[in-house]
Amino acid sequence: MAMAAADIETMIKDAFPDADVSIQDLAGDGNHYAATVTSGAFAGKSRVQQHQMVYAALKGKMGGELHALALTTQVR
Repeated sequence: MAMAAADIETMIKDAFPDADVSIQDLAGDGNHYAATVTSGAFAGKSRVQQHQMVYAALKGKMGGELHALALTTQVR
């Protein structure tokens, strides 16, 4: 089952209201995405912690509805 880019963006923005989120469907199949997330919430966090925060915002969808997400995080 595929997941829409808009749904991914909404879930991330719900968790990080200040975030700038850019989602790209890499394969056109709704299963392989790249996301860039910029948020002040990432300040003082390691890259791994930042990515964990985004994965947590996706509420268990990774590996299920969302097969692959190439993630780039940046501090605002």
